[in-house]
Amino acid sequence: MRVRWSRKLALLAKTFILLSVVWLGYLVLERSSSSFQGSGAEGAGRNLLERHFSIQGETREQLARPVYKKPPPDPNSPGEWGKAARMELDPEQKKQEEESIERYAINIYMSDRVSLHRHIADNRMYECRAKMFDYRKLPTTSVIIAFYNEAWSTLLRTIHSVLETTPAILLKEIILIDDFSDRVYLKSQLAEYLSNLERVRLIKTNKREGLVRARLIGATYATGDVLTFLDCHCECVPGWIEPLLERIGENETAIVCPVIDTIDWNNFEFYMQTDEPMIGGFDWRLTFQWHSVPEEDRSKRKSRIDPIRSPTMAGGLFAVSKSYFEYLGTYDMGMEVWGGENLELSFRVWQCGGSLEIHPCSHVGHVFPKKAPYARPNFLQNTVRAAEVWMDSYKQHFYNRNPPARKEKYGDISERKLLRERLKCESFDWYLKNIYPDLHVPEDRPGWHGAVRSSGIHSECLDYNAPEHNPTGAHLSLFGCHGQGGNQYFEYTSQKEIRFNSVTEICAEVPEGQTYIGMKYCPRDGAAVPANIIWEFREDGTVYHPHSNTCITAYRTAEGKTDVQMKVCSPGDKSQIWKFE
Repeated sequence: MRVRWSRKLALLAKTFILLSVVWLGYLVLERSSSSFQGSGAEGAGRNLLERHFSIQGETREQLARPVYKKPPPDPNSPGEWGKAARMELDPEQKKQEEESIERYAINIYMSDRVSLHRHIADNRMYECRAKMFDYRKLPTTSVIIAFYNEAWSTLLRTIHSVLETTPAILLKEIILIDDFSDRVYLKSQLAEYLSNLERVRLIKTNKREGLVRARLIGATYATGDVLTFLDCHCECVPGWIEPLLERIGENETAIVCPVIDTIDWNNFEFYMQTDEPMIGGFDWRLTFQWHSVPEEDRSKRKSRIDPIRSPTMAGGLFAVSKSYFEYLGTYDMGMEVWGGENLELSFRVWQCGGSLEIHPCSHVGHVFPKKAPYARPNFLQNTVRAAEVWMDSYKQHFYNRNPPARKEKYGDISERKLLRERLKCESFDWYLKNIYPDLHVPEDRPGWHGAVRSSGIHSECLDYNAPEHNPTGAHLSLFGCHGQGGNQYFEYTSQKEIRFNSVTEICAEVPEGQTYIGMKYCPRDGAAVPANIIWEFREDGTVYHPHSNTCITAYRTAEGKTDVQMKVCSPGDKSQIWKFE
C-alpha cells in the first residue's frame, strides 16, 4: 500500500511541476508580447488572467453590464434621447439663463434641467451595434477627467455617463482631478456627492497645474491597463469604450480616439456623426483642423468600421496603454495650462513608431463652449515647444505665419530632444511624406510671402477674415497693417497663386463678371491651376489678373472705409501698387 501511495504522490508531484512550468511559460509569453519596454505590461497580463478565471461562468450580457444601470427614459424630461431641450422662460428665468452663459460659455441654466442620467440614442453604424466583444480578453481602463471651475451639472453628467455606459469588468476607476477650482459647490458638496458613487476618486491639486500636469497627476494614480482621457463636459454613447480597448489590446502602440460628436452648448442637442468620421490635421499656424479621410486611405480599409489613421488628434478625448504612454514620454511637462499638447503628442507618436487612430464605433459627445471659458495665455509658448522639438526645418513655415512666436520664451527643451534621440524617432520630413502627404507644404520663397502692403494707402495691408466654419465665405479686404501674420499672411507661389494658408489652403480668385476678390479652395498639388486663380506680380508693383484683365486696386468708400476692388490697370496709379513685406 505504501508503495502505491508513494507512486501516486510522485505522479501528482510530477503533474504539478509540469503544470507549473506550463503556467510560468504562459506568463513569460504574456509579458514578452509587448513590442516596447513598458513597466506595466506584467501587471496588465496578470490582471487579464485574474479576470479570466473570475468571470468564467458569466454570459456576454452579464459581462457587458455597466457599473450603474440608467433609470428608465423619461419622455417628458428636457433633452431626453439627445433631443434639443426647449423651455418657455419668463424674464427672470431668461436673465438667469444669460448669466449662466456669460459665466460658463455654456447654457448651464438649461443643463441643470436636463437629467444627469439622460439616454442618448445609439445611431452608430449597424456594424458597430452588431459587433460582439470578448470581454475576457479586453484590457481594463482608468478614465481620467481633469476639471477647473466646471459647472455642477455638466461635470456630474459626464461622470454618470461613464458609469452607466462602461462595463463594470472593464472600468477600474474614474479619477477626477480638481485643478484648484474656487467655486464653492466644488468643495465639500462635490466630495460628499462622489462619496456615494462606486469607483470614483477625487484628487485635488494644491495649486493651478493646467490640463497637462493635472492629467499626469491622474495618470499616476491609475490602476487600469489603459488610460482613457475625457473632458469634463462629455456624454458617452453605449458601446463607446469596447472598440477603444479592443484596438489597444491588438496594438499597444496605438493611441485611439473616439468619434467626437457635438453637444450643442445652448440646448444640449446631441449631433451624432453617423457616416465616416473626419480625421485630424493642422494648418501652418499649428492650429488643429478637421478634414475628410483621403481617398487613398479610404481604399485601403477592409471594412467601414476599421480604425482610421489620423495625422493629428483634437486632444481632449483619447485612450492609450498606460505602459506605452510612459514609454513614449507621457506629456511635455514644460507646457502650461492647455493648447498645443495635442499636436506635440500627435507628432511624437507617429515619428516615434506608434500610430494615432480614430475608431468609427466609439462615440463620445462633447459640449463645445460658445467661447473659451478661460484664457490660455501659454498657447503660443506650448506650440513653439512642439515646433522646436519635432518639426526640424519645417518650423520656419510656422514662424513665418506667427511672427510673435520668434520672440516667445519656451523654456528648456533639452530633455524632450533627448527623448527624441532615445526613442530613435523619424524626421518631420518623414512624417509629412508618410503620414500627412496631403498637406500642402508652402514654398515661402524669399520676397514672395508675408503681408502685402498698399502703396496708395500706406497704412493698409491685404486682409482676409473668414467666417467661422466657412473658410471661403468672405472677400479680400484692407485693414491696418499689424505685422502679426494671421489674417494678413499671403504666399505667392511658383504656380502664380495667391495662397492664404493660415487656416486652410485657399486661393484668391475673381469670380466671373465680378469686381471683388473672393477665395476658393486651392487645387491639390500637381493638379491644373484654374485660370481665375492665376495672378501676375509685375515689375512695376501692380498685381494683374489675366483672366479678367484687371488689377487689384485700393480705394476708400464714400464713408471713408478702406477696401479693395478689381479695376482696369492704370500705369502709375499708386492705388494699384503693392509690395510683400
